[in-house]
Amino acid sequence: MSERVRVLGYVAAGLCLDRVVGPAVWRLIRRVLESPAETRRLAVASFCAGICATVAAIGAFARVQASEPAWLSGRNFQCKVPSVDKEGAVTGNFNLRNVYDLEMQERIRADVIEEMAIKRTSVTVRVPATSANMGPGFDCLGMALDMWSELTVSRANEFSIEASGEGSDQVPMDETNLCCMGVRKAFEVAGEAVPPLRYVCKNRIPFARGLGSSSAAIVAGLIAGLVLTGHKLTCWGEESLLQLAAEIEGHPDNVSPAIYGGIQLGIHTGKRWMSERVTVPAGMQVVVFIPETIGKTSEARAVLDTEVSRNDAVFNVGRVAWLVNAFNMQRFDNLKFGAQDRLHQPQRADRVYPHLYPLVDAATTAGAAAVFLSGAGPAVLALTSGASGDIFAQREKERVDTSVAKAMLSASEESGFEGQVFITQPVETGAHVVHAEPNFSNRLLRYRGDV
Repeated sequence: MSERVRVLGYVAAGLCLDRVVGPAVWRLIRRVLESPAETRRLAVASFCAGICATVAAIGAFARVQASEPAWLSGRNFQCKVPSVDKEGAVTGNFNLRNVYDLEMQERIRADVIEEMAIKRTSVTVRVPATSANMGPGFDCLGMALDMWSELTVSRANEFSIEASGEGSDQVPMDETNLCCMGVRKAFEVAGEAVPPLRYVCKNRIPFARGLGSSSAAIVAGLIAGLVLTGHKLTCWGEESLLQLAAEIEGHPDNVSPAIYGGIQLGIHTGKRWMSERVTVPAGMQVVVFIPETIGKTSEARAVLDTEVSRNDAVFNVGRVAWLVNAFNMQRFDNLKFGAQDRLHQPQRADRVYPHLYPLVDAATTAGAAAVFLSGAGPAVLALTSGASGDIFAQREKERVDTSVAKAMLSASEESGFEGQVFITQPVETGAHVVHAEPNFSNRLLRYRGDV
């Protein structure tokens, strides 16, 4: 049936050419021949140009058809999920309808190949300290602090690791170091074997005090490994870097603010980790009491009850909701109620950290908006208000951080728990690259710090 239709179509086209197009063309030719010489020359030139353009168009169409992959045959091809494989081939949720779409696909493919081909020889990453739990937000709420550690990883002839600063005499000096674990995971994701590398760790985050030193090491290693391999991860809708970090750490309360900065609320959906930013009130400062003694997370978790009563669960659900709302509304006067907890602080204060509640009471009396155990401890963190610009140019009576710090030091001496106080602030910036070889910046495109 289709063959008969095709034959009839040919016959109809022939009749049209013979009965309609032919006479019309012949009349046009006679009119041109009867025209003046100048008009005839113009008509002949236009006809030749039209013939050339038609031949060129037919040739271009033939080349496109010859180069088009078999799986693109057809006028409208739809893929399901946009992605890029290691060879730079692009697939995705888009329609390939015309030559322009094909050109865009090739351009994307070329850009991806160029982007993924850049393997760097050295990278330096800065990562902030973090305070997890923040009272009732056990394993799900954390804040980035303006205290930074740095990790430099360089390609080398053999493995080596150097550490200086906080806890440099206590961290592993082999490939079991958390920085090395992060780098190894990044190379694994990139599908590459880990080459010999040289690690230089500048630890400025107090070690084993509840300020996220382990999470900082993991995040720094992951980012350093990704930069060295040139491998990029998806963020929107997946938060791939968070998945990797939380997989190693076990929960998102430290790694999430270490990656993104600010105050982060993290949950697990049953399929993946998710995080959302919570508002940091303007003018908020952080006063951290850092004991001389260290605390191990494993020991701090061991003292927790294996079962939680319904009353305690309801208490904490309400307090963490109240705390997040107080941050979002910038209500410093409500923070103290939101920082209350029954799931971990009473048990830890009773069994391993007797200094906790004396410091909480002293800091609150001195004017702190909220006081809580930082992470698994033993550091105790107080939130204060009143900062505006540089604190050293502002009168001390207009803010309370100094009086809170003195009160915490006095209470620690009375409880026989020696330490020092560090005054800092939340930081909205998370982990970031501060140096790379070769550089990301160039003559036309420059990044902050000329990274």
